[in-house]
Amino acid sequence: MATMTDVARRAGVSVATVSHVLNNTRPVRPATREAVRTAIEELGYTHNTLARSLVTSRTKSIGLVVSAISNPYFTEIFQGVEGGTLADGYSLLTADPHDTPEHELRTVRLLHERRVDGVIVAPSPEPAAMLDYLERAKLPAVFLDRLVGDGYDQVCAENEEPMARLVTHLADLGHSRIALIAGIPGLSTTTERLAGYREGLRRAGLPYAPELVVGGNSSAEGAEQAAHRLLARTEPPTALVTANNAMTIGALRALRTARRAVPDDMALACFDDFSWADLFTPRLTAIAQPSRDIGAAAVRLLLDRLADPDRAPRTLRLPCTFVHRGSCGCAD
Repeated sequence: MATMTDVARRAGVSVATVSHVLNNTRPVRPATREAVRTAIEELGYTHNTLARSLVTSRTKSIGLVVSAISNPYFTEIFQGVEGGTLADGYSLLTADPHDTPEHELRTVRLLHERRVDGVIVAPSPEPAAMLDYLERAKLPAVFLDRLVGDGYDQVCAENEEPMARLVTHLADLGHSRIALIAGIPGLSTTTERLAGYREGLRRAGLPYAPELVVGGNSSAEGAEQAAHRLLARTEPPTALVTANNAMTIGALRALRTARRAVPDDMALACFDDFSWADLFTPRLTAIAQPSRDIGAAAVRLLLDRLADPDRAPRTLRLPCTFVHRGSCGCAD
């Protein structure tokens, strides 16, 4: 079993410096702190020593790791998490992992060093390093919005059926070339919404055309570029589905630049409702996710895990709502 002395030797620092890094009792230069963290991970010291001390000493604090907190969807999730933690007397520490594996691991590790009792994470497309760290550290965790596989506590919205409903609705209005601007590859939300899109086409008796599915990287900028590529096709789509609210904004920018009116020139339906979707002209037909409920459910899952570490892991899927407005081409 590795000791603090082993960590100090591996990092090339004193035992006192290792203690300061672990306990945040004195400022340590960033390069030195990183060397100590690397030695801790390589030797498994966090798993054998720090994690054991955390189990016996609760801090009544929870870490939240979510990218793009300015996104209205994640803002509402944050509100649900915050409300749940405060109601149970917990404080909340937040960090933005920027949807990259490196930042994700770093933010989880920093929160762990600050002795949070557990973390709630919206995982990146490649969460393996973070999952390995959580396992070694024995740090309780709940995943929200994006799933990471069996064996974990996690909560998300339904994705496939709501997306299929958007596609069949557009097909029922007479559209046969329905495009999708998809999110970041590797995320469960992207995979499931693409599956829902294909299922909607199948139900409508329409063929799947790969050229009508373009990646928008879950961002407004990516979706704007994707929409321009779709519009530039010899036979462009007549209807468009966007897979999150940021990409809806990007698609609308592209349509405005190309002087394509919604819904006359392009029908539009989007996954993710947001507070000002009702203010657009036309108003946006959308799938509304239960964002605050997702956040609150994640807190409840984590508190249940803290109360009973040996309980079986649970996956919760919350239903969405179809919000019918005018951007699809129906009377608003």
